[in-house]
Amino acid sequence: MDTRYFSAPGRVEIGGNHTDHQHGRVLAAAINLETTAEVRANATDIVHIDDAAFGKDEIDLRYLEPVEEEKGKSAALVRGVAAWFNENGYPIGGFDAEISSNIPFGAGLSSSAAFEVLIGNIFNGLYGAGASSAGIAQAGQFAECEYFGKPSGLMDQTASSFGGLNVIDFLDPKNPVISPVSAKLNGFSICVTDTGGSHADLTPDYAAVPIEMGTVAAHFGRGYLSEVPEEEFRSSIAALRRYGDRAVLRAIHFFDENERVLKQAEALEKGDTERFLELIVESGRSSLAYLQNVFSPANPHNQGLTIALSLSERLLAGKGAWRVHGGGFAGTILAFVPDDLKGEYKTGIENVFGPGRCHFLNIREQGGGEALGNR
Repeated sequence: MDTRYFSAPGRVEIGGNHTDHQHGRVLAAAINLETTAEVRANATDIVHIDDAAFGKDEIDLRYLEPVEEEKGKSAALVRGVAAWFNENGYPIGGFDAEISSNIPFGAGLSSSAAFEVLIGNIFNGLYGAGASSAGIAQAGQFAECEYFGKPSGLMDQTASSFGGLNVIDFLDPKNPVISPVSAKLNGFSICVTDTGGSHADLTPDYAAVPIEMGTVAAHFGRGYLSEVPEEEFRSSIAALRRYGDRAVLRAIHFFDENERVLKQAEALEKGDTERFLELIVESGRSSLAYLQNVFSPANPHNQGLTIALSLSERLLAGKGAWRVHGGGFAGTILAFVPDDLKGEYKTGIENVFGPGRCHFLNIREQGGGEALGNR
């Protein structure tokens, strides 16, 4: 069998912190770090994965139910993506894949979403499945939630699958509206800092965010906050406090952040760098004060994200922007750093968190798909 080559990028979340699971908007970009695969169809129902970082797996596609022992492992993602394809009428089949990645694992750059999107594109490429970019993203989210065992919105997979910089509106998650954004941020670089915090035992913290936002939505007979009229919500805050003040604050964050995404995109299109950076800082402060996902309340002694934000504020005040990145509670922050401060910023951050923690990134226009030639 001929060898085929596939790749899928990681992603960076620029705006829309914890809005996707409420069917809101995000501003996200694919990045120039990727997961790649050399693949050969094998004319069987068996997938063989040889991952440079995680070793070998064998997945029998004749059995597509979740496997308890696979939870938290790559095999669960392969089986879950295959199950989604099968349930939606797309053909699947076995293959042998050698996989490698330069996306740092656990650094908040969506290495898992890149892997899921990669697997979906392999089924598309080898077996003519014909799933759309949106469908591949949905397959990845399904695999992560139902098979891998981690609550997930749809942002990570969509950003990886489509590529570029986009506003993604999930009001109808089966048909997300993708609006490309032209970025005009000359003189600034994107930096994601991995603070090294462990994500172990954080699933209850992640799960509480959509649960609490959903409780507020349910008060109005709606499934998601994006379906609730904002003025109706704001006029009902006194009554909503019965569900807990944190639930109310997280809903406040949602409504503000959902609109802020549009303002960020507009500022980028206009080349209004100053306004864009102000909006990034606003987003970060909202996550800290209202969303409250900068550290785990169960472990207040570990606050690496808060330390990184404080360092960034000192290093970049008046010259850049900073905010929590992704799910939060541990992991990474995002910063926009003036090019003439990159060295100083990297040194200041890595003096605290260690060498190699500060990742400067570029936007990748190509989403997941088949690559040409030997990568």
